[in-house]
Amino acid sequence: MTSLRYARVERERRWLLGSVPEPADEAQTRAIVDRYLRGTRLRLRQVTEPDGTVIRKLGHKVRLGDGAEAVACTSMYLDDAEWEVLARLPADVLVKSRTLVPYDGTTVAVDVFDSGLVLAEIDAGDGPAREVPAVWDVVREVTAEEKYTGASLARST
Repeated sequence: MTSLRYARVERERRWLLGSVPEPADEAQTRAIVDRYLRGTRLRLRQVTEPDGTVIRKLGHKVRLGDGAEAVACTSMYLDDAEWEVLARLPADVLVKSRTLVPYDGTTVAVDVFDSGLVLAEIDAGDGPAREVPAVWDVVREVTAEEKYTGASLARST
C-alpha cells in the first residue's frame, strides 16, 4: 500500500480536442517544460508564468490503481542550483502551453503541445466527475488511454 501522508490525490479526466478552444477573458496561459527522468516516476517541471516568473519543482507520481485515473502526487520546489543538478539527468522532455480556463465552478487545463496535440483535463479531486464545455471540439475522452499521459507523450516526441 502506498502511503499518502504527504501526497495530494489527483483524479483527472482528459479529453482530446480537435482544436484550441477560444479562451475566456479570465483564462491564464503559462509555458511548461516537463522533464520525465528516465527509469523513475519523477518529473522536473519548469513553469513560466504570464508575468515571467519561473517556478521549478520536482514531482513524484504514484498510481493508485492500474490506470492513470487516480494518482498520488508530491512536489518539492527547487532553487536554481538544485534545478541545475537535476536537469542534467537523462530525461524525456515535453513542452506545452497550458491555459487555465475557469468553467462551471472548476478549472479546465487546456494543454497545447509543440506537436500540435490539444488536450483538456479536469481534476475532480474528491468531487463529482466534471465535463468540459459542450461547445468545445471534443474528439473523445482519453482518460484511460496510456498514450495520452505526460510520460508517454514525452517518450513519443
